[in-house]
Amino acid sequence: MTYNVHGCRGRDRQWSPQRIADVIASAEPDIVALQELDVGRARSGGVDQAELIAKALGMRAQFHPAMRVMEEQYGDAVLTACPSRLIKAGPLPGLPQLRAFEPRGAVWTTVTVGHHQVQVVNTHLSLLARERRKQLDCLLSRDWLGHPDCRDPIFLVGDFNMQPRSRNYRQVTARLRDAHRSRNRHYQATFPSRFPTLRIDYAFVSAGIHVRAVETIRTPLARIASDHLPLVVDFDVEPAFSHLEMAAK
Repeated sequence: MTYNVHGCRGRDRQWSPQRIADVIASAEPDIVALQELDVGRARSGGVDQAELIAKALGMRAQFHPAMRVMEEQYGDAVLTACPSRLIKAGPLPGLPQLRAFEPRGAVWTTVTVGHHQVQVVNTHLSLLARERRKQLDCLLSRDWLGHPDCRDPIFLVGDFNMQPRSRNYRQVTARLRDAHRSRNRHYQATFPSRFPTLRIDYAFVSAGIHVRAVETIRTPLARIASDHLPLVVDFDVEPAFSHLEMAAK
């Protein structure tokens, strides 16, 4: 699952990590990528939202603060109950002349699902196309997805703030497949949650991932818990890549 939780602030203006955890639990995902989490921020009660949600789900969280002001942090996390290891967490480049805009980052975690090592890179990109292009160049470089350790099977997930027909979208799909496009003729929008019309949350996959199903969670609770709907991908690791992985060991 990938889910922009909007600081756990719902459309009713209530702050509730538990409500977000309940939405996630309804889909029973093994791996969860979250964006816009507050950690120690006064506006949301000073709590660690990543840890609260992970604890409610019986998972562990790997959190990266894309923004830090004194003790307050704001960023992204990967949650799972499966064996996992944080590989990298860090900032993504921005445009120096636009310092007033929110800084962006990414989290790369290796998750062991059965006998498979799945690479999960979670991110939240800029609202501006020029800045997104720079951030995607970085994510697709040897620093992240092009790194020798980032081998199939791979997920690149998160809130990309881009449309399917955009240049930024083509930049990603030149390297990875859009999981949604693999299984659905018609796109399911994820934003805004009440009456979704835009698809800005994505899961991109490498050749080693077989997508079985893709859906957005559209329950009454999901429509109020955040301004985004969560996107869920049901997948298998392709047997050929499983054999290659075992041989590499």
